[in-house]
Amino acid sequence: MDLTTQYLGMQLKNPLVPSASPLSRSIDDARRLEDAGAAAIIMYSLFEEAVTAEEETMVRFLHHQETGFAEADSFLPHHYDFSNGQERYLENLRALKEALEIPIIASLNGTTPGGWITHAEEMEQAGADALELNIYHVAADVDISGSEVEQRYVELLSQLKQQISIPINMKLSPAFSSLANMVKQLELAGAGGVSLFNRFYQPDINVDNLRLSTSLQTSTSAESLLAMRWIAILYGRTLLSLGATGGVHTPEDAIKLLLAGADVVHLCSLLLEQGPRAVHPTISGIEAWMEEQGFESIDEFRGRVSQISVADPSAFERANYVNIIDSFTVSPGVRG
Repeated sequence: MDLTTQYLGMQLKNPLVPSASPLSRSIDDARRLEDAGAAAIIMYSLFEEAVTAEEETMVRFLHHQETGFAEADSFLPHHYDFSNGQERYLENLRALKEALEIPIIASLNGTTPGGWITHAEEMEQAGADALELNIYHVAADVDISGSEVEQRYVELLSQLKQQISIPINMKLSPAFSSLANMVKQLELAGAGGVSLFNRFYQPDINVDNLRLSTSLQTSTSAESLLAMRWIAILYGRTLLSLGATGGVHTPEDAIKLLLAGADVVHLCSLLLEQGPRAVHPTISGIEAWMEEQGFESIDEFRGRVSQISVADPSAFERANYVNIIDSFTVSPGVRG
């Protein structure tokens, strides 16, 4: 079986790429992912908020200390005695590049243009094969229009393009009024690929103490259908690499996304729940299905069920909604 695929200008041995998660913080876990068959690894994200907060703390405590005693100035610590989050990230990146043979994709997470984005150049110099920009932005300001939100994405991409020459992947949320147009804008601005979709973690309400609570809720297979739909719509209409992320738990989930047109399928919740070993059975399941269907390569069936390939393209749009509602039947006894 030929499982190779092209992604962000790189040839990968298969389409399974673990997405940003705590697993990439550990060299041992990263090795296990590679041994289990991962084709590349996206590192955990370096967050804009963390970079900014550390820089402000450094300035406050190391550069603007006033002890009131001139003779005590020599006891103040030097800034180079401390390693910040960016330096630790680069050290981890270099260690991963040295330990693994598969590509390593660095990850930046932020929402505003600014100095933090210049760290991308250091990531490239540390050996990153590509960079994913994860714009984790909830558009909650009633005074900001949709076009302004879109422009923020384009501006951040443009700044990154000025810093680095390696491919840039944009991890998007589904909350755009015209997602296909947004993808086209990013393509024109120089993106190498898009990942659909960024999964916003939702706050919960504790009904006992009437306060907000936060907890990690892993995905379900049903969530992958949103990415499947949009990848099917975009396939053949953009030159960008298409990555599917969110809700991939079984070989069948991955196969559906490849049939829709995905170049790679990202894994996260599955790995957090079952560990790196979960990559191998997913690959084996894809291979078994390919053998059963008579496919010898990923390229033979990628996009076979995209919008431009199916007999009824409207099935990916509103007609699908109408058909599903009309076909629903109430189970016996429900009205009783």
